[in-house]
Amino acid sequence: MAALSPRLARIVDALPLRPGLRVVEIGCGPGAAAREVAERVGPQGHVLAVDRSAKAIAQLSRSAAELIAGKRLTARQVAAEELALEPGEERYDIAFAVRVGAFDGRDPHAGSQALERLGHVLVPGGRLFIDGGDPLREITVPAPR
Repeated sequence: MAALSPRLARIVDALPLRPGLRVVEIGCGPGAAAREVAERVGPQGHVLAVDRSAKAIAQLSRSAAELIAGKRLTARQVAAEELALEPGEERYDIAFAVRVGAFDGRDPHAGSQALERLGHVLVPGGRLFIDGGDPLREITVPAPR
């Protein structure tokens, strides 16, 4: 498995990870950060890695086959503004996104939809971190309506 780029390593290091957490990565791309987060949350934790790109999810599915088989990581093709829990799926503790248009101001409408969806996907008090801080900043996720 390839090492994380220095930028992604700083981002993953800045996340408040601990063993057993359930984490969503929005806009996972080929999954380098998702794989690293899955290792850090350990076998009791879980990572849901989502991306709107079928190609990215296919790359992640190949590179993380062992984590997927071990039920430590799930790869799902979906846009942030359409994210929803599958039947029986438990909520997640934290979410993070790096260079995702819905959260960096490029698509404010998608951003408001994605935040609303995250309110249903994260546990009450769940936290969202995006790039653009030093290296991350936290965005408040509204409670579900």
